[in-house]
Amino acid sequence: MNSDHSQQLQQQIENAYKQASALRIVGGNSKNFYGHPVSAETLDLSAHRGVLSYEPTELVITTRAGTPLKEIEKLLDDNGQMLPFEPPAFGDSATIGGTIACNLSGPRRAYAGAARDYLLGCKLINGKGEILSFGGEVMKNVAGYDVSRLMAGALGTLGVLLEVSLKVLPKAEMESTQLFRCSSAEAVKQMHAWSQTPLPLSATSFHDSTLRVRLSGATKAVKAAVQTIDGDSMTDAGQYWQNLKEQQLDFFTTDKPLWRISLASDNTSFARDIGIAESDFLYEWGGALRWLKHDVPAEKIQAAAAAVDGHAVLFRDGASRPDSEQRVFQPLTPGLLRIHQNLKQAFDPKHILNPGKLYPEL
Repeated sequence: MNSDHSQQLQQQIENAYKQASALRIVGGNSKNFYGHPVSAETLDLSAHRGVLSYEPTELVITTRAGTPLKEIEKLLDDNGQMLPFEPPAFGDSATIGGTIACNLSGPRRAYAGAARDYLLGCKLINGKGEILSFGGEVMKNVAGYDVSRLMAGALGTLGVLLEVSLKVLPKAEMESTQLFRCSSAEAVKQMHAWSQTPLPLSATSFHDSTLRVRLSGATKAVKAAVQTIDGDSMTDAGQYWQNLKEQQLDFFTTDKPLWRISLASDNTSFARDIGIAESDFLYEWGGALRWLKHDVPAEKIQAAAAAVDGHAVLFRDGASRPDSEQRVFQPLTPGLLRIHQNLKQAFDPKHILNPGKLYPEL
């Protein structure tokens, strides 16, 4: 069935290539809000599903791209394992293909790595209808660029993922979340200091004058770390981190645009530089990721981020501006834009795969 389905997908892409007609790639459609909207014929991957191989002792899972994320996480959890980058789903229909295409990672990202760091290999269909395979099922140190990782974060603009192989890890023996009441400046200073130590950190967040620090690992190590950093232990920590990952905290309930800003983790001046109250921010990843809910113009916030060697993404537009024409992603320098255009030309010469989803020029 799935072999037939992959052939159907390939045929649809070959036809689109011949006719130079665009395709909008859809899996579970849970992240349709992310990136620029695409108006084109739908290429539906939701039926291309199923785990192809999983051997817990090898710490690798290979699965078709349309496989629901929740099914993969359930299978791993039953075997005491997890996807280390703790991906957000934003809905029960989320697929592993969409997860990798968006390269979105959750609270653990700063301490365990991003989605692309765990992508060992993939099979895809390029914009000419050719099936290509990259990487494999083992971690390798080789010269040259790992092409499979180009697909992480490309939002389907370089190819349609058919299969992905991912490295997985055992779940922590113990977790504990400690609470601290402090200012944002104090929180940033403390998170930055702890990141320079061997503490078993696995997540941090700051909002509403509260710093939350999650420790994960061997029981003895976590207990020792709790004694080291002190603070109050959080009783409903598991639900909190789940709600943060899925943006179900009260902070994210807003009609204003939601910005995802990446900065140096020890930056304490960004809010002041753009004249925005700290209460409009939520900090993650030791301060390196900051969520902002505000209707500040895109040009202003992206310029301010670039000025401190950061970048800002309009993650969700506000309900008051559903048809916004704002640039979603941080503008590229001319050199980077040429690299993106060259890659697009190599993988999708007629620009039929999710055209404009990432950048209007692509």
